[in-house]
Amino acid sequence: MTDSNGQILIATCAHDAPCLNRTLTDTMARLLAKDAVIDQRWLCEGEAWELKFVAQADGGAHVKKQAKTATIGLPVDINIVPDEGPRRRKRLLLADMDSTIIQQECIDELADAVGLGDEVASITERAMQGELNFDESLRTRVALLKGLSSDVLEAVLGTRISLMPGARTLVETMKEHGAFCALVSGGFTIFAGRVAEVVGFDDHQANVLEIADGTLSGRVVEPILGQEGKRDALTRFAKELNIPLGDTLAVGDGANDLGMIAAAGLGVAFRAKPVVASAARVSLNHSDLRALLYLQGYGREEFSS
Repeated sequence: MTDSNGQILIATCAHDAPCLNRTLTDTMARLLAKDAVIDQRWLCEGEAWELKFVAQADGGAHVKKQAKTATIGLPVDINIVPDEGPRRRKRLLLADMDSTIIQQECIDELADAVGLGDEVASITERAMQGELNFDESLRTRVALLKGLSSDVLEAVLGTRISLMPGARTLVETMKEHGAFCALVSGGFTIFAGRVAEVVGFDDHQANVLEIADGTLSGRVVEPILGQEGKRDALTRFAKELNIPLGDTLAVGDGANDLGMIAAAGLGVAFRAKPVVASAARVSLNHSDLRALLYLQGYGREEFSS
């Protein structure tokens, strides 16, 4: 049974750098004692702790502020989510790829391999910050790669791309508990298909590079999958699977993820650009992708690995 005003404060840190302890959590609990604390528990000792409380008129804003004060200077993420009972565990995951499920931006790695790294990376950064139109910036960046051998794509995929910590655990655990998981990327299918296979996603969507005679033409196949396309993918998957949007989770880091993050029941900015972090209800700057499971109330013992 849940209280209609019930909220859950969650403190998380990186799996490989646990920094939460009982002294710290006891301090937070004491600071928040006047806010009708219902319960508290460890989701993973040292790594994730949550406290249930009854929200006041500000929706828990002062609770979050108090907790952040208690953890100041520590690599700890503090977030508040509603106490939704069983619906806290989402049934549909849509995840961005570049700088979210993987640690790199694929197009920047391609450009770097042929000496155009700084020029392309600068455009990518501005696009992810929301300073440039994503579709136009992608066309510009792909045009700079005209004539690049398709062999370079395979080489970059094999030598330069690495998974974000917790990626497999996130997807495998959610799938084990009945969720559908899709990778939706503003990057390219040649990367997204392989990453989706390795991580275990049920489906993937991305942009298609036009290749002729073994070389890049400098064009991307239209229409481009950008912010609107990602949001539409969320609503389409939800409709096809008969899943309410409130039971969905979207995660990403760039401005082209804002639409799906805003539309999802749980929208998470992951190590995101400032424009994204400021707009999202939930933001992770220190924790790895396992924290997405903690946000849904999973305990460490429920993880697939």
